[in-house]
Amino acid sequence: MNKDFPRIMTLLRKERKLSQKQVAADLEVTQALLSHYENGKRECGLDFLVRAADYYNVSVDYLLGRSPMITGTTVSEQELPESSVAEKYDGAPSGATTFFQKKLLTNSIEIIFDLLIKAKNSELSKAVCNFLSMAVYRSFRMVYSSGRNNDENTFSIPADKVSGLAGAAMSVEDVKAKSAAENGSDDERITTTRLEQEYSKQAAALLSVVKASEKSLSKFN
Repeated sequence: MNKDFPRIMTLLRKERKLSQKQVAADLEVTQALLSHYENGKRECGLDFLVRAADYYNVSVDYLLGRSPMITGTTVSEQELPESSVAEKYDGAPSGATTFFQKKLLTNSIEIIFDLLIKAKNSELSKAVCNFLSMAVYRSFRMVYSSGRNNDENTFSIPADKVSGLAGAAMSVEDVKAKSAAENGSDDERITTTRLEQEYSKQAAALLSVVKASEKSLSKFN
């Protein structure tokens, strides 16, 4: 049974502020059957899948979790904004993969910062910026430590403590961000549709990162 379909069906209904009763009537099924679909208790047939895709104006691939975009498209390196350091990766081992991942992350972070500006929540912005700064610091330490001739005395925090301390600091910022979000304003909801409309191809980068990250996290769930 597809694990993404129930979640996405429920998400689409709630994003559009529709009742289960209304959607069931529109899709010509009983409310009980729709509830089973949304809860993952039953798997729908192909006919219902197509009707649901048409009803919500999304692709079947999106409904099934095969694509993070409602249009069903997938992100490619060529579609993402160019980087000024692209030429540095030419001929480098695993350079193409590294460059593509860089473009995914940089485009994603641009969206995050733009959403922070629109949210007008200084405490949330501060927490997110601190969290990202710590992630950059930790990432640099990881790369730095891979070099045999690199001197760890460059840093004041010992290598054997940095992982735990950085993780703790990021957890603190996570808590602060949640607290700030609770005190935030009722701004426009962030939905997949909104992201695709406002950020066009950049949204594909962020949604691809989200999908890949959740796939990795599910291994520990």
